[in-house]
Amino acid sequence: MVDAIQAKLSRIGGQINGIKKMYQGKRDCLEMVQQIVAARQALARVAKDLLTGEAVQCSRNPKKQQDLDRLLKSLFDIS
Repeated sequence: MVDAIQAKLSRIGGQINGIKKMYQGKRDCLEMVQQIVAARQALARVAKDLLTGEAVQCSRNPKKQQDLDRLLKSLFDIS
């Protein structure tokens, strides 16, 4: 069985392939941008899901918590 993240990434891959075909077919710029925005939003949801899962794992392991803290600070440029 494919997990939820893998399924989402596969759908995003399909979106990207669709955008490539739109570009090759010289489709309307606004249509392509709309699809690019949708793909970016889908990637953001996957990132959120991954970080949520990692946060749960890190809450059980102090060493991993420090790693997650560093990662989040770098992602969000928190001092």
